[in-house]
Amino acid sequence: MTSPLIARDAAASMPLEAGRLSSLMKRHGTMELRWYAPKGSDSQVPHDKDEVYVVVSGSGWFRCGDQRVPFSPGDALFVPAHEMHRFEDFTPDFATWVIFYGPTGGESP
Repeated sequence: MTSPLIARDAAASMPLEAGRLSSLMKRHGTMELRWYAPKGSDSQVPHDKDEVYVVVSGSGWFRCGDQRVPFSPGDALFVPAHEMHRFEDFTPDFATWVIFYGPTGGESP
């Protein structure tokens, strides 16, 4: 069994995966744990799985569909599969864990 600890410092130093805006830290079944720390702007597109962001540092605004909410460290944000979303007006120290999970197309509500 590998260590259960996935340290923030290790995540922050991981290179981006080719063709991705985040670093893969752990895969287990349908779950992927990634580290996402965009610089300047967030250019991501909708994903084909449900996802949860857990904000580690920084603050700003999160747009999901037609909603726009403020975020800060410790906040969790849910995005259903295929929903347009992005981080906006965030501070330079912004970083978040991203957890993708479930079947392609998302889980049933």
